[in-house]
Amino acid sequence: MNLERHFVNRIRQQAKTRQNATALRHKINGLWKDISWNSFQQQLDQLSLAFLACNIQVQDKIAIFANNMSRWTIADIAALQVRAITVPIYATNTAQQAEFILNHADVKILFVGDQEQYDHALEIAHQCPQLQKIVAMKEQIQLSETTLSCHWEDLIQLGTEELQTEFETRLANKTMDDLFTIIYTSGTTGEPKGVMLDYSNLAHQLEAHDIALDVNQDEVSLSFLPFSHIFERAWVAYVLHRGAILCYLEDTNQVREALTEVRPTFMCAVPRFYEKIYSAVLDKVQKAPFIRQMIFHWAIAVGQKRFDLLSQNKKVPFFLQKRYALADKMVLSKLRSLLGGRIKMMPCGGAKLEPTIGLFFHSIGINIKLGYGMTETTATVSCWDDHHFNPNSIGKLMPNAEVKIGENNEILVRGGMVMKGYYKNPEATAEIIDKDGWLHTGDLGTLKDGYLYVTGRKKEMIVLSNGKNINPIDIEAKLMSM
Repeated sequence: MNLERHFVNRIRQQAKTRQNATALRHKINGLWKDISWNSFQQQLDQLSLAFLACNIQVQDKIAIFANNMSRWTIADIAALQVRAITVPIYATNTAQQAEFILNHADVKILFVGDQEQYDHALEIAHQCPQLQKIVAMKEQIQLSETTLSCHWEDLIQLGTEELQTEFETRLANKTMDDLFTIIYTSGTTGEPKGVMLDYSNLAHQLEAHDIALDVNQDEVSLSFLPFSHIFERAWVAYVLHRGAILCYLEDTNQVREALTEVRPTFMCAVPRFYEKIYSAVLDKVQKAPFIRQMIFHWAIAVGQKRFDLLSQNKKVPFFLQKRYALADKMVLSKLRSLLGGRIKMMPCGGAKLEPTIGLFFHSIGINIKLGYGMTETTATVSCWDDHHFNPNSIGKLMPNAEVKIGENNEILVRGGMVMKGYYKNPEATAEIIDKDGWLHTGDLGTLKDGYLYVTGRKKEMIVLSNGKNINPIDIEAKLMSM
């Protein structure tokens, strides 16, 4: 694959062409501050030199144990520039969970975001013999072990101009076969497994999203889902690849305020986010005067009629257009303002979204793109179209993604997005990827007219006494919508 699609090259190209334009936006002392592409690249290069000063070799691992923040991305991409591998650790992991990942991945440098993560790291550091440094990403973190620990600014100081030649050599020798990350799955059925993803996996997804989506340099994306998951991490990569503005929300309790402050055009969310908004809106409507309830339900019905026609690729009649304009002015636009009022599209993943809720948001003019994917597929395999889709489905296949339904209705996936395997676990890799390259997802579903439908999980199927199979996913979706 062409090295122009290498993610590091995409970042450096954007920095070269965008220069003084805003790349990142984060909150400092309650105020949103911008980081230009020039400043972003300078910070990346300074940290890359520091990695070289720490003797980080090609495909060595650094780990990030922190909530979302601009320095998360800077540490990530700076490591990639020297051909190291980033290993994310979920911010709420216990010390023992972090210890397993640090040792299994042979992590040499660990970044921590808050005092809690630092204390966890210090607790298990003596059991991680390969760990060379614990780097505190915030000045206010109190360090109690100074030989192993340092602050971000102290690490930066280690980089010198004498390392520039080696840095340029690393940049010149990078390949699409290099791993860019190892992401450890939750380990609910045993020890976590490290999913190995390389630059060709990421490039495949960047290209597929270029075909499927319309994202330009003027867009603003708000990130609050954890970067330790592939969903938000891959979306961040895509936003930067497109040269758009990436906003960081470290405290997820501030989502509502951030939406009105940042007024994003894009934001990833999980079904639970929409379920909570849906329930809150309906609860408020039920307490409103009868006439306001009538106006609300009329407006939603008009919005749904319009959407139903658009989803069937039919023309919206003149009088329905007029009714929609009135409904939009009276109700729908006010509902959209809850999300900042500028949303163009909201990627949604991680679980099934109840069709009723998906239909509600599309009826008010919020373009939710429900998608299906896994860490092992570098996120998205299928997603809803902008207008023409079936809300009961999990979307149409992404460009260049192969899907077929295998034995017992299991969804099988093949293509450039499929992982290289599980780190240090060839047996588990052989169990999930067959000799023909098909990834066995463990999800059950059907494929009809290009639309993918997920009906359950292989391991979660309930067999009743009469022999009938029941999918818990359907029961759960109904309960969540009540």
